[in-house]
Amino acid sequence: MTNWSEKVALVTGGRSGIGAAISAKLASLGVTVVTAQRGEDRVHPYVSANFLNPSEPVRVIHDVIKMAGGLDILVNNAGIMREGTVLETSDVDWAETLHVNLTVPFMLIKHALPHLTKRRGSIVNIGSIEGLGSNPRHPAYCASKGGIHALTRAVAVDHGGDGVRCNAIAPGWIDTDLNTAFIESLGDPESFKASLGDIHPVGRTGTPGEIAGLAAWLASDEASFVTGQVWTVDGGRTSKLNLP
Repeated sequence: MTNWSEKVALVTGGRSGIGAAISAKLASLGVTVVTAQRGEDRVHPYVSANFLNPSEPVRVIHDVIKMAGGLDILVNNAGIMREGTVLETSDVDWAETLHVNLTVPFMLIKHALPHLTKRRGSIVNIGSIEGLGSNPRHPAYCASKGGIHALTRAVAVDHGGDGVRCNAIAPGWIDTDLNTAFIESLGDPESFKASLGDIHPVGRTGTPGEIAGLAAWLASDEASFVTGQVWTVDGGRTSKLNLP
């Protein structure tokens, strides 16, 4: 059994969407949860951070250790998405997407590892099915998520001997406030919702809580032999072939 009450977790982007669900799940188990994102978190202790600033990852890890005394779980969830084909994507949009979605997790892992090693900790990276396939006009986002999946495997291989496990979750379409707002902005949101159900074998989209449950298990002692894996949670979407 996992002794959750002695564990400390850092969840980036932990104030909203999937991050908020993971934070809530871990906190409900007794974990001390610290979130990191722009602005305040009215639910959990937090570190205010603008991850476009290259110096933020070092400061965030320092502040979390100062606040909580150690670190057992790192959840790299914060991310951005900029739309546009390769021709439409500016150099700035490419660089910022890769920085926030891939370089920041790398830096957080790098500076968290000494602390995670002390407590045989766990890393959970939030990737995407777009690290496995692609929606239109998402080259930077897809590249960053494919990179997160590869980084997950590399960290697992290099640091398993240190007692640190590293896994990733690749969510499909999840009902976050951001996705809901996107649907509502369309000309025919009800038709779009129906088409979303059609592309999923389970007949619906996912909830943030369904990602949070897996994240908590991956961080638990029950998953002590699980590392270097990318867990696809997409209602079967990437397994379904389209008919002509």
